[in-house]
Amino acid sequence: MPPTLASLVHHSALKLTVRAGEDRLDVPVRWAHVSELADPVPYMEGGELLLITALKLDAEDPHTMRRYVKRLVGAGVVGLGFAVGVNYDDIPKALLEAAEREGLPLLEVPRRTPFLAISKAVSAAIAADQYRAVTAGFAAQRELTRQALTDGPEGLLAALATQVDGWAALYDASGAVVAAAPEWAGRRAARLTTEVERLRDRPAPASAVVAGAHSADSAENADRIELHTLGTGRRPRATLAVGTAAAPGTAERYAVHSAIALLTLTTERSRSLRAAEQRLGAAVLRMLLAGEPDHARAVAGDLYGELLDAPFRVIVAEPASTAPGQAGDPLGGLAEVFESAAARAGEAVLVVPEGERLVVLVADGGAAVAACARYAAEWEGTPGEERADEGLVVGLSAPAGPIAAAAAYKQAQQALSVARRRGRVLVEHERLAAGSVLPLLADDAVQAFADGLLRALREHDATGRGDLVASLRAWLSRHGQWDAAAADLGVHRHTLRYRMRRVEEILGRSLDDPDVRMELWLALKATAPE
Repeated sequence: MPPTLASLVHHSALKLTVRAGEDRLDVPVRWAHVSELADPVPYMEGGELLLITALKLDAEDPHTMRRYVKRLVGAGVVGLGFAVGVNYDDIPKALLEAAEREGLPLLEVPRRTPFLAISKAVSAAIAADQYRAVTAGFAAQRELTRQALTDGPEGLLAALATQVDGWAALYDASGAVVAAAPEWAGRRAARLTTEVERLRDRPAPASAVVAGAHSADSAENADRIELHTLGTGRRPRATLAVGTAAAPGTAERYAVHSAIALLTLTTERSRSLRAAEQRLGAAVLRMLLAGEPDHARAVAGDLYGELLDAPFRVIVAEPASTAPGQAGDPLGGLAEVFESAAARAGEAVLVVPEGERLVVLVADGGAAVAACARYAAEWEGTPGEERADEGLVVGLSAPAGPIAAAAAYKQAQQALSVARRRGRVLVEHERLAAGSVLPLLADDAVQAFADGLLRALREHDATGRGDLVASLRAWLSRHGQWDAAAADLGVHRHTLRYRMRRVEEILGRSLDDPDVRMELWLALKATAPE
């Protein structure tokens, strides 16, 4: 505790006597300052015990004293020490009345007590308080370190919450709460997701203070919450939240800073481990794609073995735009989404960056797949809208096992290609087979082929010498049935036969060839008006 007026009054060597403001002696004293100026306010910072002899004051004038005391109170002076037996044998009545009127504690200083003794007492008490705070801070640091080594981040948060007499929570890179202490703090910490995400977008390291009660809490649960990003890279690896009833003191501040340092070391160590895991994951992926599932399983061990024991999906993701200066880091964000979702669900996930591409193996039907869909939806906006150019394109394979990993990888690549061509963020390979091939005909190369194939027929029809394109479409749609196709066109079947012979002559192809019929039908569908 810092020194207070009460502690100075009870100091046996100072012999101070309270003459006014007896009920306000518990206020902290930041310093003891001597000033004989008629107006010392410009030199006050607040929290001082002002010591005077009234050398340049008319201490017996009520108006002067009222103005003097009022300005001292307004400047934050916490007490006034008046030395008797120097200029005045007793404290003047005008000063006493002014101090009582403004509620300013007034201490009588006997002649035998020098102001220097009071200043030394205040200085020694402040130094002792700071020493206690530093000592408590070092003790807190030792306890936090012990808890971090024995119980990990969860133990560290519990110790920190005790040290600050409040609560603490840890968020992962995606902004989700991964640990909180005490247990009830998890719900309160979850309401800060928006603030955590906003802080994450600022240059690291970053911090912010959130004050006030939460809507679901009562007024007595109002918190002062500090948020601190963790990590040394450009993107924070985690965020620490500390909730207290008031601003932390010196000892509590030491504890918070120690927690930040320890958690940062933990995240940086985790980053090194993740890099090693990533290299191991890349080796496992190469073995799977090379058709060596047994070797891949042996290398995966406990780290990825669970992932290979059940159906998994292969995900391939790329930036939608590779232009220089692309905003954000969508691939890095997607990798964090996979890792965070899998960690919260207790799932294994294999993430392998490949240059400008990200390859991921995730458990089929797991939390990581669902998180990928949500993340892609955020980039794409509402269903049906075109994705932003600075977003992602993602291809998702059908469920597969280790033996079929290479096929699943090819499926993910195919789905990725379709996603890019259609202007979508996420495409699942399974849904391609359930849909229609017709949307694929919108490709420019297909359109060019169709236009070239049908150009001679359209030029023939443009001269008014027949309707070969419409006749060809009707004949193909009726699978070569002459009577049915002729009826659709409203012509005689002999007329239709003549037109089909003209089609063969103009194109130089036989309609008896199924490949020719297939190509002509696709060309007609590709160039059909919408």
